[in-house]
Amino acid sequence: MKSWQLNKGATSLDDLVLVERKKPAPGPGEVLIRVRACSLNYRDSLIPKGFYMGGVIDRDITPLSDGVGEIESVGAGITQYKVGDRVAGTFFQGWVSGPPSAAVGPALGAPPAQGMLSEYVVLPEYGVVPIAVSLSFEEAATLPCAGVTAWNALMEGFPPVKPGAWVAVLGTGGVSLLALQIAKAAGAQVIATSSSDEKLERVRAMGADATINYKTTPDWGVEAMRITGGVDHVVEVGGQGTMAQSMQAIGFGGEIAIIGVLSLEGSVTPRDIMFKAGRMRGIFVGSATMARSLNAAIDANQIKPVIDKVFAFDDARAAYDYHASPALFGKTVITL
Repeated sequence: MKSWQLNKGATSLDDLVLVERKKPAPGPGEVLIRVRACSLNYRDSLIPKGFYMGGVIDRDITPLSDGVGEIESVGAGITQYKVGDRVAGTFFQGWVSGPPSAAVGPALGAPPAQGMLSEYVVLPEYGVVPIAVSLSFEEAATLPCAGVTAWNALMEGFPPVKPGAWVAVLGTGGVSLLALQIAKAAGAQVIATSSSDEKLERVRAMGADATINYKTTPDWGVEAMRITGGVDHVVEVGGQGTMAQSMQAIGFGGEIAIIGVLSLEGSVTPRDIMFKAGRMRGIFVGSATMARSLNAAIDANQIKPVIDKVFAFDDARAAYDYHASPALFGKTVITL
């Protein structure tokens, strides 16, 4: 079988190579998945450069956390799945349900866990979930990381998003657009930011109720407060560079779901959030139970994830390049 391999000690995409491997077989409690599609996330651009958690990888790995396919065979003792079932791997293989803990186990696509960018992958039964029945393989591949992250940020907080609430999404990457779609399905109002007027037009077409160009309005947090009267939930993918504005944007009792570290510049003081009795909640993807809840909501509301561009398996290097480009709007998918 063909498999993409990121070589031990990788510091660039030059260390990403296509290799031939023996097709694996499932052991007891495992399933063999014929992978049909994968998608890229921000972390996937960091790992080949040695910038992700843990630094330079200490072994050869198959990259990418996000992959879906159909079960080709099952090992002894499998009770939940059968041959032909359409499934996705979960980001954290050991986080089945409940609150996050230090014992959730490895995340696919970074040491010590192998990833999904391969023709065949073996995973434990507890490390897969059925995909939404209304989605194609390509659409379902966008969800294991970005979709579950957005769901966790909006629907697993205290309280979850309610009808009429204001949700702020930053930029037009995979997490932000999926958060927009989930928020609208929940009856919320959405305010979106971007540095591109063209992209803001596209998010308005998706249902965004208000938009701000943060390039022409650097103090977008104040403007968001003026428009909304105070944002109830901020899906904060920027990090240190946008946190101060997110604090400005929230209303009394608002929540900032901290997801990303796209911007490392800037300083933050807790003063604004303290005086608003606001909350910050760290989000690191989510559990298999959250993935199942997301898929149920996808089917019930006929949500279609935004796929920007699809690449063939042999063109995975080009997919990485496109995903890191300013042109990106939504998700980049690799099909097998």
